[in-house]
Order: sequence, then C-alpha cells, then structure tokens
Amino acid sequence: MALLEVDTIDTYYGRVQALRGVSLSVDEGEVVTLIGSNGAGKTTTLRAISGLVRSAKGQVRLRGVNIAGLPPDRVVRRGIGHAPEGRRVFSRMSVRDNLFLGAYIRKDASAVRGDEETVFRLFPRLHERRNQIAGTLSGGEQQMLAIGRAMMSRPKLLLLDEPSLGLAPILVDTIFQVIREINQQGTTILLIEQNAAKALQVANRGYVLETGKIVKEGTAKALLDSPDVQRAYLGI
Repeated sequence: MALLEVDTIDTYYGRVQALRGVSLSVDEGEVVTLIGSNGAGKTTTLRAISGLVRSAKGQVRLRGVNIAGLPPDRVVRRGIGHAPEGRRVFSRMSVRDNLFLGAYIRKDASAVRGDEETVFRLFPRLHERRNQIAGTLSGGEQQMLAIGRAMMSRPKLLLLDEPSLGLAPILVDTIFQVIREINQQGTTILLIEQNAAKALQVANRGYVLETGKIVKEGTAKALLDSPDVQRAYLGI
C-alpha cells in the first residue's frame, strides 16, 4: 500500500479550476518529485494534500485513510509536514522558537530536544543562529529553518515546496544534500522544485504537471531521458 495516494482531485480558486483530476502516489521511503512550469498547479497540489485548500472532488489517502477535508492541524497530526513556498517563518520569533512551534503537536519534550539537535546537525548554520530572530536570517537560512521546522513534527511524509527558490548555487547544493540525508534517515518526501534537473537527480520517480493535469510520469531516469522533459524543463 502506498503511503500517500492522491486520487483524481479537482481544486478551484473561485471559478478558476486549478487542478483537474490529479492523481499521484508516493510509496514509503521514496522521494517523488512534481515538476512543471509556473502556474501548473504544483503548489496547489501540496496545499490540497496538507489541507490548506479544499478539493471539490477526489480523495487524499494517507496509508489508505482519506484525509481530504481535514483541517491542516489534523493533517499534521496524521503525519504530514509541509515546508511551504516562500519559507513562511515566524519572522519576529527566534530560530529555536520557530523549531519548537513545528513540534507543537508533540508531548515528548526530551525527544523534541533530540530532534532539535538533529536539525542543528543537518543545518549547522541554524545552530550558530539559534537565538537569532528569524526575520533577520538570510534567504538560505530561512529555507533551512522552514525545512527544520517541518521536520520537528516527525512527519511520515515531508512536503517540500520550491526549497531552492532564490538561493545561491552553493546553497542549492547544500539543500539537496540535506534532502537526500533526510530521506536516507527514513522520511518519505514529495518535492516540488523549479530546478527540474536537481529534483530528478534526487528523486526515485516523478510526475509532470501542466495546466492542472498530470501529463507524464515515470522513474526519475526515464523523465531525465525524455526528449519532451529535456526540451520543456531541462533546457536541452
């Protein structure tokens, strides 16, 4: 059984249909990427999974249980963490307070502190700035914090929305190294990323989304080798 199954969801913003029968699955332990141009519906797909937007039709199943329609806090409790596009850190709070807010559903204080140390090991820069106000961090540091905060809930599935957006190339490499390490430690990942080449290099499988529809899917290697994907998203 797949960890996550998105089954023919339709989503609207007002009268505008953003997703049209989108279906995808993510198996336990995988990294799956969703690629597509701006406005294709990638972020809306993640928001529909995490309960930030409601779908008009279809199901979102986590380990076989339909979670579509649940509010975001209950989705987090079911085991989905979300690092959103644009980072969305709590800018007037410290790095540590942002991380602790990511663990708000948990009662195991000693384990929470252990997970904080894990985040600091993954992102040493955050440890150096642990008492700094989040709004004063650089863009790359805020991205690290957004990922770390999502990890603090100990998610079964981690949703990452454009983790490399706006970052310098050296930081992009760092972020993708950490994504690999998070996955190797046992966290399943669904990744949205404008840098399709990087995303497919780290993923097991991928889906291509165009104007709210899935138009292609396959292994990461098959998509990397696809002339259509190369032409549209890899600049080849």
